[in-house]
Amino acid sequence: MRDLGLKGDRLAVIDMHTAGEPVRIFDATELGVAGETILQKRRAMSDRFDHLRRAMMLEPRGHADMYGAILVLPSDPSCDAAVLFTHNSGYSTMCGHATVAVGRFLYDRARRQGGTQTRFSLECPCGPVVIEVSPDRDHDAAPVVQFESVESFALELDDSIELNGFGRVSFDIGYGGAFYAILPSSRLGLDFYQTPLDQLIGAAGELVAQLRATRSFRHPEEPDLSFLYGAILTSGERLIPGGLTHNLCWFGEAQIDRSPTGSGVSARLAIAHARGEVFPGSALPFAGPSGQIFDGGVARPTARGIIAAVSGRAYYTARSELILEDQDPFAHGFALPNRFGDLLP
Repeated sequence: MRDLGLKGDRLAVIDMHTAGEPVRIFDATELGVAGETILQKRRAMSDRFDHLRRAMMLEPRGHADMYGAILVLPSDPSCDAAVLFTHNSGYSTMCGHATVAVGRFLYDRARRQGGTQTRFSLECPCGPVVIEVSPDRDHDAAPVVQFESVESFALELDDSIELNGFGRVSFDIGYGGAFYAILPSSRLGLDFYQTPLDQLIGAAGELVAQLRATRSFRHPEEPDLSFLYGAILTSGERLIPGGLTHNLCWFGEAQIDRSPTGSGVSARLAIAHARGEVFPGSALPFAGPSGQIFDGGVARPTARGIIAAVSGRAYYTARSELILEDQDPFAHGFALPNRFGDLLP
């Protein structure tokens, strides 16, 4: 495209989706995101370069449910790449659907450079994740990308809380790189398949708000991972090999994952394993609101929980250059206000 002579930053991005959930990939390896660890780089990105996250995630270049993966230089020399996960309100510690997309991106980049690498170690804020890419027999089809996540575990089983409008509600807390409150929607008196989606979303948001206000969630090793990321309402079926189950994941600040949520699948598997319901070697299909499937299973048990293996396919949707004009009042994005009164001086 001919240079328009505009003044401002330019951001080259690759847009992908995994099971319908967007992933906007931005290579920030030359941006100078400093830090001796990936969590330090996560804080540095937030402190120094958050205007770039906002520009990529928020309107008018993004939207309320946008998601992103920012590539940075690895802090761990054993890792092939490092990533910071982003969304409309900040930075995730783990994201399965984005890991699948980044896995395909790394595989395709290696092929373009003449390489044949199919196994990658990806440094994530929650820890290193191992990715295996399996090309399809149909060379035109997207490869299957599987990742083995960090240790997943059940933090709490059968906890409960008095929830406004729903009475006493029981739930589990699972960790799959991030903490989730997990429960069948039936415990809220809602039929998963017949209740309008906005009602399920509202109930999940109410639960997250109440838990964040009244509970603390401590990761056993890292304070930066000690927060409730969201809630997952399930269709309620027991996890059995070949038996499809559905997730609705509410995360961040009211974002809804279109995919089954890879970190959520890992957390669900950890909870089921803690209950003695799943074992290594079983393939379990999960679907989110898009209807597209992730396969999940227990790769192996650990002292605290499990290592989960999750697989899916990611697809390219666009390659573009975002323009941040100097005089644009929304160069760094904006979000819709809760009420017009918020716009008043």
